[in-house]
Amino acid sequence: MNIDDIKIKPIVTEEDFEEASQIIEALVDADMIEDEAQRTKALNILEAITVLAIDYEKKHYPMPPLDPIEAIKQRMEMLNLNQKDVARYFGGENRVSEVLNKKRQLTLNMVKKLHKHFGIPAEVLLA
Repeated sequence: MNIDDIKIKPIVTEEDFEEASQIIEALVDADMIEDEAQRTKALNILEAITVLAIDYEKKHYPMPPLDPIEAIKQRMEMLNLNQKDVARYFGGENRVSEVLNKKRQLTLNMVKKLHKHFGIPAEVLLA
């Protein structure tokens, strides 16, 4: 793909999106281009088209809201933590089990602790 032939344009159709995806795939290693001017041009094009593609995806393929309990379980899995490891953020081992099994609601205090210690967005935990 010749960098000089690439045209940046709005992505309004699925065909435009597919074309943008192909350009992104072709330029994903643009930082490896030896010629500095060509590398800079390729990286600028990559950034612009990526922004347009992300915007199109957000409008046409919205992500469903993440379930708070699933978010907690995912973070625990990512950090290789078990219920005993996180019990103090829930108020004890029984309480963490109840929350993770959806038998008890998250409290505001739990939300604050989980957000602070695990970086789970508060808006996800409050959903």
